[in-house]
Amino acid sequence: MTINKFDKITVIIILLFFTFSWNTFGQNKEGMAASIERGLVKPPYLKKGDTIMILAPAGRIKDKSSVDAGVKLANHWGLVVFLGNHLFTQENTFAGTDEQRTEDLQKALDDPSIKAIWSARGGYGAVRIVDKLDFTKFYENPKWIIGYSDITVFHNKLNSLGYESIHGQMPLTIDLEDSVQKESIITLRKALFGKKISYKLDANRHNRVGESTGQLVGGNLSIVYSMLNSDTDLNMDGKILFIEDVGEALYHIDRMMISLERAGYFEKCNGLIVGDFRLKKNEGTGFGESLEEIVNRVVANYDFPVVYGFPAGHIDDNRALIFGSYIDLKVTDKKAKIFFK
Repeated sequence: MTINKFDKITVIIILLFFTFSWNTFGQNKEGMAASIERGLVKPPYLKKGDTIMILAPAGRIKDKSSVDAGVKLANHWGLVVFLGNHLFTQENTFAGTDEQRTEDLQKALDDPSIKAIWSARGGYGAVRIVDKLDFTKFYENPKWIIGYSDITVFHNKLNSLGYESIHGQMPLTIDLEDSVQKESIITLRKALFGKKISYKLDANRHNRVGESTGQLVGGNLSIVYSMLNSDTDLNMDGKILFIEDVGEALYHIDRMMISLERAGYFEKCNGLIVGDFRLKKNEGTGFGESLEEIVNRVVANYDFPVVYGFPAGHIDDNRALIFGSYIDLKVTDKKAKIFFK
């Protein structure tokens, strides 16, 4: 069989078409992948009239007075507040059995009318229920999960699933008459209602200068450390790590920081923000190094900016942080600046 000139031209056109289409498809796939990698899913910001749920997925709550300030604050913001069915249930140190706490949180995750889940407190217990949760309906209707301390378990889980969350004040710790809490409450509202957040801090002599951009992750250091080598372990590639803790001895902080370093946390890390660390009572200088000296020694071989004294953690001035959000971190010998994108 012979192919005339017209047929040859037709074949060439067809081949060119398929080559172009395949290349375009490949580029689109790469573009979609890059788009996914650039940021996590941001749940819808709250607006007046939205419904939120306060529940206790970890430590127990004494009674309704423990969350009254949080309910009052949310109502002041124009939000409708539901309380978890087992919020005031007590089972040893927990707010109910594992099954009861899971039931409350699962109900809130599944209910499309609930726009945010506010943990009443931390304590201990989140790790006992995180693997019992089904996020299928959450994917369809993402919502903000808010809290700190033990709630770091859920922040890590959401980060692994591709969703942003908020590290901030909880109802048990809110005191509406405390002027020190004013800024933390303002920043929590901004985070929830979609207002821009930025922070400027005075220089700390332990800071390490530099500029970087990355996705903010982390939380309570003890919890981050306890998540190593699990499906809620953090992927630190291009991330900026925030850490805080309370009641730990310096030797244990040293152990945890070295463990993170050995796990490769700082190899591709883009920055480190150190929040408040309330050391174990009567913790003196017997260890031989301060918190700052421990951290700087562990990260000495890595080239990224480090900020100390960020106002977040187990303190009244607990500023809100949006985990999973990209931030610009700029540290000079005079100021440290953090801008949420």
